[in-house]
Amino acid sequence: MPSSDADPEYQRPDLPVSRRVSDLLDRMTVEEKAGQLVGTWAGQMHRAVDVEEVAELVREKHLGCAAPFGWGGSAGTEVGEIVDIVNELQEVATEETRLGIPLFFNVDAVHGHAYVAGSAVFPNGLGAAATWDPELVEAGARVTATEVAATGAHQNYGPTCDVGRDPRWGRVFETFGESPRLVAEMAAAKVRGYQGDGLEADDTVVATAKHFPAYSEPERGEDAAPVDVSEYKLRNTFVPPFEAALDEGVESVMPCYNSINGEPVHGSERWLTDLLRGDLGFDGTIVSDWGGVRHLTDDHKTAADLREATYDARTAGLDVASVGNDLEQEELVDLVESGDLAESVLDSSVERVLERKFRMGLFEDPYVEKAEAVETVGADDHQAAALDTAREAMTLLKNDDCLPLSGEEDVFVGGPNADDLVSQVGGWSVESEEHVDGTTIAEEIRAHVDGEVTYEQGTTHSDRLDVDAAAEKAADADVAVLALGEGWYLHEFGAGDPRTETGEFPTRERIALGEAQQELVEAVAETGTPVVGVLVTGRPLAVEHLDERAEAVLMAYFPGTMGGKAVAETLVGENNPSGRLAVTVPRSGTQVDVHHDHLHQPRPIGDSEHPDSYDPLYPFGHGLSYTTFETGGLSVDADVVGPGDTVELDVTVENVGDRRGSEVVQVYSATESKTLVMPERRLQAFERVDLDAGERATVTVEVPVENLGVYAPGDGHRVEAGDYDLVVDGESVTVTVEGDYL
Repeated sequence: MPSSDADPEYQRPDLPVSRRVSDLLDRMTVEEKAGQLVGTWAGQMHRAVDVEEVAELVREKHLGCAAPFGWGGSAGTEVGEIVDIVNELQEVATEETRLGIPLFFNVDAVHGHAYVAGSAVFPNGLGAAATWDPELVEAGARVTATEVAATGAHQNYGPTCDVGRDPRWGRVFETFGESPRLVAEMAAAKVRGYQGDGLEADDTVVATAKHFPAYSEPERGEDAAPVDVSEYKLRNTFVPPFEAALDEGVESVMPCYNSINGEPVHGSERWLTDLLRGDLGFDGTIVSDWGGVRHLTDDHKTAADLREATYDARTAGLDVASVGNDLEQEELVDLVESGDLAESVLDSSVERVLERKFRMGLFEDPYVEKAEAVETVGADDHQAAALDTAREAMTLLKNDDCLPLSGEEDVFVGGPNADDLVSQVGGWSVESEEHVDGTTIAEEIRAHVDGEVTYEQGTTHSDRLDVDAAAEKAADADVAVLALGEGWYLHEFGAGDPRTETGEFPTRERIALGEAQQELVEAVAETGTPVVGVLVTGRPLAVEHLDERAEAVLMAYFPGTMGGKAVAETLVGENNPSGRLAVTVPRSGTQVDVHHDHLHQPRPIGDSEHPDSYDPLYPFGHGLSYTTFETGGLSVDADVVGPGDTVELDVTVENVGDRRGSEVVQVYSATESKTLVMPERRLQAFERVDLDAGERATVTVEVPVENLGVYAPGDGHRVEAGDYDLVVDGESVTVTVEGDYL
């Protein structure tokens, strides 16, 4: 029904959003305000909550957001049932409450709307980053936003802005790798894709930069363990991707579970108000990671009870408790009514929440159409976009003239990930194969090879099945393709089915392939049949054992619904691999803190007695192709630069091979600071270039001078005067920065 002048101002879309927010806020009770700042779930978490209970919480406790789908234990998985749940709950919120404030639904859709059956699932973070293609990643995020919006959700808990350097950490696969610059570019691309032309536009969702400010280097590599980090490292390694997301207008930020330097972030004014809102200027909503408030009392032990934890979180700057349920709503009400918490604290947060609901048009139309949702989720063009990303992600680590296959060979296919769709999509996805609209590696190899294809799994991820049978079949083949690696996991390599028992591979205590898989590699290699190892994995596994026995190694990551096809196309040469590692692959499990941008350091007993600081199995930025590229002619537009300048760097790239391919121009900087210890090299910029055989192109890459600097504790960001080498493929050119500046 159209609004009229007689309607309350908050129900009139012709009025400015700020006026509508003010009018509605003035009408709300403390209970209603508190409810808007607390969410709930429908499904099985630490206890089961059904949809009717959610409806009752909306009626009685005025809860303003919910997660009935789009996560691992949610009540809805099929598109049709999801739409029914959304519309039922929106009807309760808008028709059965005093003010009719619509609900906000949030989801975990970090690599596609992957907790919804039939969706287009993209490669997880490391795979997406391996494309080194922000425009492609942005396009994938746009697809995700379209599917999320079609099912009635409004906020996506992504992008992940964490810098992932420790392969023991179970969430490194969600990250865009080890380089703050690469992570920043990819996170920014995701924000643009999710939020599109703004929340007022169709098919957009609120993006959530997570997990602020430094989640990804916990002690022992144990998820959510304490992080002790210097201000220098915090501001130069972990904060820059968040700054990039904020520069793109990200609407929401999620704190990390950890304590940082002794302060649990969900209860820390230092991190949420002083740093995030003060120093970085963020004015959007701060939403809790799911149990973040409860952890203050249950785990961090910094709050005596939930009431104190609620107080600490709200005074720290938290706006929304994602799954606080009725308990946190009641605590908020009591804190205000007792005078312990100023109502103005609630008002500020409620204003932010309501503003987003008005901007997204929820007061005018909170419902979704089932037919449109069914047509949108997993649409052919969406799966095609997932395939494009999976193709570009394929990273060829080793190739001793084994690949590409001609397609005429007899091929043996084995390994635990050859015929397993759930492992192929990886974590933060549905856990049942019936809900994955894709094909496996084994299926796609059969479709792409004219020779005989035989199959024997051989092992699970951690246990032997029939290694001897696999070796016998491999002995009769021209080539053996072993799809190895890991299966579906979250956080600490568990959190759902399928999973292994705690302590079995995969685990943070072991980053090499499990013994069973190594035995399979050994047995097949001993037959003399050339081995191609395909790594379906969430993290950089230490695979020196495989490297020594395989003629070729292909890193497929968790490649998504179309990953089987992308792998098969790459093996037979229909897709020329162009992925480049976004993270270093170590030689062994002892190399857990190895990354390309390590700092300069002394060698007290001499270089000859000091092992190389960076000697991985495969370095950051590595990736082979079926063609050959030569780069040279490096030049810059100015040798001397100053504040605010941007260096334009030109390099000639030539495809000297016999087929079309893609190269990634990677620009690193190196310098010796007068006052601060600098990284030996840092990724500064990159550019993909596609070239036909024999084609040559001049590629221009821009490097803002401010990116050459660092954050200096006590001083802020600065670029010191001096010489900076810009390096591309071993060739360098020097630019001189005149005058220190902040």
